[in-house]
Amino acid sequence: MSEDDPKGQGPAQPTGKRQLSGANTTSASTYESKKVARTEQDSTEKLGGGLVAFPGEVVSELRKVVWPTGRQMVNYTVIVFAFLIIMTAIVWGVDALATRGVEAVLG
Repeated sequence: MSEDDPKGQGPAQPTGKRQLSGANTTSASTYESKKVARTEQDSTEKLGGGLVAFPGEVVSELRKVVWPTGRQMVNYTVIVFAFLIIMTAIVWGVDALATRGVEAVLG
C-alpha cells in the first residue's frame, strides 16, 4: 500500500475515461430529479423590471469600483504611450526589412 492510496483502492479515474470505456455515469432518473422547473413568473419578471432596475444597478456597481488616483492615471498613461512607441518601432522595423527583402528578390 502506498501513502497516496490509504484504502488500498486503485487511483480514481477521471469521468472522461469512464465515459470512453462505455460506463454510463448518468441515468435518466437522476437527470430528471436534478432538472430545475421554470415558472411563468421567472420569464415575465425580467421583461419590464430588468430595464427599469438597470440604472440603479449600474450606480451600485460603480460605487464598488476602486478608482485610480491622479498619479496612478498619469503613470498608466505614460506606460501605455511607451508601449505604443515601442510596438510602432517594431512594426516599422519588420515592415522595412520585409520591403528590402521583397525588393532584393524582385529587383
